[in-house]
Amino acid sequence: MEAIELDTPRLRLRQWRDADLAPFARLNADPAVMEFFPSVLSRKESDALAARIRDSMAERGWGLWAVEAPGVSPFIGFVGLDVPGPHVPVSPCVEIGWRISAEHWGKGFASEAARAALAVGFQRLALPEILSFTAVANRRSRAVMERIGMCFAGETFEHPSVPIGSPLRSHVVYRLARGRA
Repeated sequence: MEAIELDTPRLRLRQWRDADLAPFARLNADPAVMEFFPSVLSRKESDALAARIRDSMAERGWGLWAVEAPGVSPFIGFVGLDVPGPHVPVSPCVEIGWRISAEHWGKGFASEAARAALAVGFQRLALPEILSFTAVANRRSRAVMERIGMCFAGETFEHPSVPIGSPLRSHVVYRLARGRA
């Protein structure tokens, strides 16, 4: 499939570049950004994640796009669509997700980019539904989910990649069906 790239009024969602790796590693090493993940990532772990994202995008033409804010920053994080592994209890599904550097929080960038990603998912890919999930306590991400029209209907699961006993293991699931976006 041909690579999809998107523009919003303030953002560009694009394929990843080698120049994105260093700022991505800084983002993944930031305890504030990674508060609702089991740990921050080392540079090696961050580069491996970026490689997986790039490989997935090369295969599908869509995925977790690198986000730039023209005139502001060439890389502020990622936003996009992903297919979680079969170990995730809500699989098979397509998930929308984001990770934006803390210096760019509170500007509506995650919501703006996520709306563009939803449009691709529903209009170009004809997905019947898109999910998002996060740790129960992650109010910031849950607020983005609600701002982009997703609904929480009480569905939760224990994330198998999070250690047993961790307060981050319990996840909430938000859903949005095509035609409701």
